[in-house]
Amino acid sequence: NQNPPMNLLAPQFTDADKAREYLENIRWPDGPACPKCGDMKAYKITRKKKGAKTRAGLYKCAGCRKQYTVTVGTVFEGSKVPLNKWLLAAYLIASSKKGFSAHQLHRSIGVTYKTAWFMFHRLREAMKHDSFRAALGGEGKIVEADETYWGNSRRKDVRKRTGGEHKEKVFALVERNGDVRSFHVSTVTAKTRGPILLDEVAKETRLMTDEHGAYMKPGKEFKSHETVSHSAKEYARGDISTNTIEGVFSLLKRGLHGAYHHVSPEHLHRYLAEFDFRYNHRDTSDSARTDALLANAEGKRLTYRRPAA
Repeated sequence: NQNPPMNLLAPQFTDADKAREYLENIRWPDGPACPKCGDMKAYKITRKKKGAKTRAGLYKCAGCRKQYTVTVGTVFEGSKVPLNKWLLAAYLIASSKKGFSAHQLHRSIGVTYKTAWFMFHRLREAMKHDSFRAALGGEGKIVEADETYWGNSRRKDVRKRTGGEHKEKVFALVERNGDVRSFHVSTVTAKTRGPILLDEVAKETRLMTDEHGAYMKPGKEFKSHETVSHSAKEYARGDISTNTIEGVFSLLKRGLHGAYHHVSPEHLHRYLAEFDFRYNHRDTSDSARTDALLANAEGKRLTYRRPAA
């Protein structure tokens, strides 16, 4: 087995102190670093004064004199949920190919549904791409672009409509044998696709799309723009196809339908980040994917609270 499952009874999943030590090793492989000023010199506080209790894993920065723990400045900051449950939730969402619902999480780790819902949204925030990431593609590489639609298929007032204009639109780019990046957009026109293509894809790339007219103008900015005609039932011509991005959409929709059932428009971008993250770490083990998620949790706070039903 090339990808053995992690032991769900491992110390970091059952003991809060072991979980803190595990996260410290991932976030601070070279020792504690102050999240305020970045100073690497810190003092571990074991007791503030005689008889007083101190938070486990508390440090004081030698530079700015601020106190901090490993959760400060991460998606875990300010949570009353034990850190070992956070790490277990991170493993479950990172290792589940089609997603893991909040209802299933609340039953599995013993928290309320609202808590599980918020935990997963914090973790999805940690799964987001960094803004300084390198462009997709490059010399000799191929990037496929396409759009898909999600939701509103059962509402009575839209059942008789054709096309996808009444649905949520997802525009995505995938580098063959590389990463995928998905975007929730308001419309699927040249006005929305063009800026994303120019920002996210290197100009030296071979761009491949279907025959949709919205790709024609931005497609001129790349080394080549090659298309297949889906309306004529053409799906591949030599190495020209959009089969890779179609496979990405297939996995996304199986997960949204099978695990989540309903995704509201205001949170769709976070679910896209979740599926992108798992796809982009598809060649690693479940444990390595979980560690990558934990390492990416820094600097991504999410304070939104779900309104009462």
